[in-house]
Amino acid sequence: MSPSDWVEKDFYQVLGVKKDASADEIKKAYRKLARANHPDSNPGDAAAEERFKAVSEAYSVLSNTEHRKEYDEQRELFGQGGFRRTGGGADYGFGDVFGGGARTGSGGLNDLFGGIFGGGRVRSAPRRGQDVETESSLTFEQAIDGQTVSLRLSSDEACPSCAGTGARAGTVPRVCPTCEGSGMQTSNDGGVFSMTEPCRQCLGRGLVVDDPCPVCHGSGRGVSSRTISARIPAGVKDGQRIRLRGKGGPGEHGGPDGDLYILVHVSPHRLFGRKGDNLTLQVPVRFDEATLGASISVPTIDGRPVTLKIPPGTPNGRTFRVKGRGAPGRAGIKGDLMVTVEVETPASLDEASRAAVEALRDAAVSYNPRAKLMSQAAPRA
Repeated sequence: MSPSDWVEKDFYQVLGVKKDASADEIKKAYRKLARANHPDSNPGDAAAEERFKAVSEAYSVLSNTEHRKEYDEQRELFGQGGFRRTGGGADYGFGDVFGGGARTGSGGLNDLFGGIFGGGRVRSAPRRGQDVETESSLTFEQAIDGQTVSLRLSSDEACPSCAGTGARAGTVPRVCPTCEGSGMQTSNDGGVFSMTEPCRQCLGRGLVVDDPCPVCHGSGRGVSSRTISARIPAGVKDGQRIRLRGKGGPGEHGGPDGDLYILVHVSPHRLFGRKGDNLTLQVPVRFDEATLGASISVPTIDGRPVTLKIPPGTPNGRTFRVKGRGAPGRAGIKGDLMVTVEVETPASLDEASRAAVEALRDAAVSYNPRAKLMSQAAPRA
């Protein structure tokens, strides 16, 4: 990003946040605006696409702590008109911030285009690519098994049309004749003080573009859209943030690529629940199965049922553990399937069933499950 971008653009205003907004507030504002203006949601809407690019550019700076700090410092510098000199001290201006003196012509802004004009200037330092964040929705089964998804990403990079120069293809910027490439100019009111401020001709860039690139309008920056395939690991949880190293925005001047962060949303299952790496399941059983014991077939998430032995006298709500039939956890070790039985009471009975239940009632007449309850509730003497 060139200094002129920082002069002309208010990224806080683009995202609709205050200058002291927290990282979470910036992220929340970006997600809201990115969803509303994403090209996939607004096909053929050129205005929405431009807003999406502006939002992405603003977030690429404000989401990075170092970039945001540098951006704030430069905005403050331009707002104050540069640094002042007192007495016989040296001038400190825009060039000093970028690594070169205001009049030396070495380092600083000139480094960005040093390869174009030659002159033995030091090359720009490598810059890491921006981190990119996106979202992906999976079914419950896909989250358990893992899934390869296609993601469309947008990230900040050098304008592909002008290769970051800001000039129309086939042309190159020229060194600003006013500031001689420093990006700053110093004025003296005839007294002791002098003031260093951004060059009015090149707006602090140090370069003049006579024929601007029609794609980036001379800024040298653009937003690229690309589609990649990403593997979501097995066992991912709803709301989990997956980091893929080197899959984010491209680095500059030999710097490493940024990382890609995927926020995963998992839809609920109609039968299974999840607690950590364990899956949960509610299974209905008959009264006679719970009373006399039984072996019942229980479904699992992988489609292979297991046989669960219900011991005699099993109470309603008891939970049984089926080992290794849960979700994959760390090191690929699976959790368990936790099966809770629910004793069902039939809503209606045929004659034979009613007769059997009545016989059970007559046989168990001596058993009162509420006897202890009544004795504990009796008033004390």
